[in-house]
Amino acid sequence: MCGIVGYIGSKDAYPILIKGLKRLEYRGYDSAGVALMNGNTAIYKKKGKVSELEDYVRGKETKSTIGIGHTRWATHGEPSDLNAHPHQSQKGLFTIIHNGIIENYSVLKKTLMDKGMKFNSETDTEVLANLIEYIFTTEDVSVEVAVSLALQKVDGAYGLVVISPEDPDMMIA
Repeated sequence: MCGIVGYIGSKDAYPILIKGLKRLEYRGYDSAGVALMNGNTAIYKKKGKVSELEDYVRGKETKSTIGIGHTRWATHGEPSDLNAHPHQSQKGLFTIIHNGIIENYSVLKKTLMDKGMKFNSETDTEVLANLIEYIFTTEDVSVEVAVSLALQKVDGAYGLVVISPEDPDMMIA
């Protein structure tokens, strides 16, 4: 079962996210990751335990007051660093974590690939990130509306959190 943690506030987000992810470890997972937004979005993710993610991040830039974290139990795509969450859209406009299954992800992925979008992982989550970005860039809508329109095209059961440098003071859950 996946775990989702998000923080937006005045404190340093990274230690809050790690503490939250550690509290979710009892649920079982195969990988963990965080995204920290401070102008740019830094994504750190690793196959394995939260402690392995901490080792990987040690010494890297983590200064941020907004971030999301995730522990993943694979459903689409094998357990790997690449398939771990968070996932970012092709142009980096949206970063997303997700728990659940997008049943029509293969149809959505093919449609987006036909429109020139590229994918790095085997996950349904990356499909959703790119779908949101595609709608945002082609329909001239707000971040919130792009997420809403994308979710109207998705079949399945899920929970998600989305952040975007296009609206850096908002977290959509």
